[in-house]
Amino acid sequence: MSVKQKTYSVQLVICLMAISWPLLYSVLKYQSREGEEDISYNKPNLTGLVISDEKPKFSFSDWLNSSYQTSADDYNNDHWAYKENMVRLNNQFCYKMFNQIRVNGFVIGKDDYVFSESYIFSAFGDDLIKEDKIKAMLKKAKVLQDTLSKKGIDLLLVYAPGKGSSCKEFIEDKYKHVTKNTNHSLFVSNSKIIGLNYLDLYTYFDKLKPISPYPLFPKFGHHWSYYGECIAVDTIIKHIEKLHHCDMPSIKWTTIDVVDSARSRDADVLKSMNLFSNPAQNMKLAYPQIQFENDSLKNTTRVLTISDSYWYGPVYMGVGQNCFANGQFWYYANRVIPSPKQGEKVEVWELDLKSEIESNQVIMLLYSDGNLPIFGNNFINDAYDLYTSPKVFYVRNERNKQIQMFAKQIREVPTLLKKSTLKSNNLQISLDSAIKLDAMKMAGLIK
Repeated sequence: MSVKQKTYSVQLVICLMAISWPLLYSVLKYQSREGEEDISYNKPNLTGLVISDEKPKFSFSDWLNSSYQTSADDYNNDHWAYKENMVRLNNQFCYKMFNQIRVNGFVIGKDDYVFSESYIFSAFGDDLIKEDKIKAMLKKAKVLQDTLSKKGIDLLLVYAPGKGSSCKEFIEDKYKHVTKNTNHSLFVSNSKIIGLNYLDLYTYFDKLKPISPYPLFPKFGHHWSYYGECIAVDTIIKHIEKLHHCDMPSIKWTTIDVVDSARSRDADVLKSMNLFSNPAQNMKLAYPQIQFENDSLKNTTRVLTISDSYWYGPVYMGVGQNCFANGQFWYYANRVIPSPKQGEKVEVWELDLKSEIESNQVIMLLYSDGNLPIFGNNFINDAYDLYTSPKVFYVRNERNKQIQMFAKQIREVPTLLKKSTLKSNNLQISLDSAIKLDAMKMAGLIK
């Protein structure tokens, strides 16, 4: 009796090759890399993703407690040969089929406008803070304003517009409802009542929108457009001149480039969407060719700006050097830009707050409406205590230093930052809150 010879179909061979190819391709790429310590091996070119750069080192203790296996899986997943292509294809599928974008906290509105969902909530008052809390904060700001005024320093609060409030017509109907109050309206009304120095760019942009020749907010960007940014900077400089009774370098432009492809930060969300093929932008955006007045005698009013990401644009523009006498930008009252120590990242808690404040002539707090719930990021509370109860301030400041030291370490080490990012997503809390929890754990303050 003859034994029937086993045969394999061409289809089966093709399937096996298709299944094994990603693994084989990863091995081939690994073998062809330039150096043994090349941490950029297969590093995907994706925006907004925290990548595990450091390959985990084997140890028996890590093997026994399973941390090595977890770290190795995480590293291999991030450095898989097809990581970038698969992420982009998956994002493209969700975008085309379900009108969804894989950017944490962002949604698509009408006509492909992208929005931070929190800014939509702000536009309709869904993130409303209790008015008593706002009043208490602003009363401290007024005490601080009066205290600094005696030292020749002006405090200025700037309320910037958010995309949700400025582009309501492009928000999906499911978010819309009758609005009684918003954080912006409460901040402005109470600032006016108690006599705070403030600039309401939110209302100014509302009035400007119907007559503006160019968009003040881009379709695929999170912040105001470059054109809107230029308008905001010009308005702020003129307001500070009146407030502080000074003459500052002006910002001017005579030429404006009008293009249909976003420049600068006008498509920052589109970049973070990590699509395989970007959609047409279908919007004419304006880019003034700006020039700063070159007069060193005028560039003497040092302005410290404490702000959210809306001030990054003016920083790139050169406002700090050209108009604010090299004044610093404190990003969320945390990171110091530019760093006072070249080549090092410096955070506000590492500085002497009193000497830093008093080295400026103007302290400007600028926050968009979506960030009014965290207005000032404790700067007002800290500065208030510094001048009214210095002992309380310095004791608390010393106690918090250990937590802040570990928090800085987390922000600077990709593997630690990735763990905090995952915790942020899993617990549905802000990244800063997740980092603080991990920092407290590293400090031994919580389990």
